[in-house]
Amino acid sequence: MLGFASLGSGSRGNATLVADADTCVLVDCGFSLAETRRRLARLGREPSDLAGILVTHEHADHVRGVARLADHYGIPVWLTRGTAAAIRWPRGVTLCEVGAGRPFTLGSLRVEPVAVPHDAREPVQYAISSGARRVGVLTDLGAVTPAVVAHFRHCDGLFLEANHDPRLLATGPYPPALRRRVGGAFGHLSNGQAVGLLKRIELGRIRWLVLGHLSEKNNCRTRLEAAVAPLLAGRVPWAVACQERGVPWQWIDY
Repeated sequence: MLGFASLGSGSRGNATLVADADTCVLVDCGFSLAETRRRLARLGREPSDLAGILVTHEHADHVRGVARLADHYGIPVWLTRGTAAAIRWPRGVTLCEVGAGRPFTLGSLRVEPVAVPHDAREPVQYAISSGARRVGVLTDLGAVTPAVVAHFRHCDGLFLEANHDPRLLATGPYPPALRRRVGGAFGHLSNGQAVGLLKRIELGRIRWLVLGHLSEKNNCRTRLEAAVAPLLAGRVPWAVACQERGVPWQWIDY
C-alpha cells in the first residue's frame, strides 16, 4: 500500500509523510526537532524510519527543522540547487540535488520533482509513486500550470493547497504588498484555484484528497467547504489538514 499523512500544515509549519511498506520519506519539515519527534510519534513513526527528506523550497515554514533533523539523525536531504544555496547547512548533512523533470528512486519509491510558480529560488513539488499507485504533494504555488496538471492528473492520493479565500484576503489584516504576494501568480492557491485544478485532473481515480496549507487569517473551513463540496460531495473522500494536528494516515491499497 501507499499512504500519506500530515504532521501539520499552515503558515507556522508544514511536514508531510509519504510511505509504502518499505520506504518512508518526509516532505519538508517546518517544526523544531522536539516538535517533529512528537508529531512523528503521533503517527507511529520515528526519525530513524526516514529514508530521506524531500524539500520543496527554502521558506521557513517548510525548512525550519530540516537541517537539525538531518544532522542529528544522519538523514539525506533531497532538494534543488537553488533551494540548497538559500539555506545554511551543518557540515555533515548529505545533500542530494534534484531537478524538475528528473525522476529518481529513493528506496522503493519513485519521486518526480515538479517545477511550480512560487516566490522562492528554485521551488518544486513532488509526485511519488510505489508500484501502480501515485501520491501528489502540491502546495505553495500561485498558479496552475500545464506541467502541474500533467504531473498531478493521475494521482490516487493528493495533498493539495487551498490557502486563501480571495474576499477574506482582500479585507483581512495583511498589508497591500503581502496581499498581492499571496494572491499573485507566484503566491498561493485560493480555494477557487484548488477547485479549478481538481476539475482538470482524473478526480475519479483519487482515493483520498487532503486539502491543506490553509491560512489562519485569510481562510476558514466553512468557506473552503462551500467551495469544494459541490464538486466533491459523494465522489471523493476528503479531509482538511490543520496546523496543530495535521491529518492521520490515508492509505491507498494496491
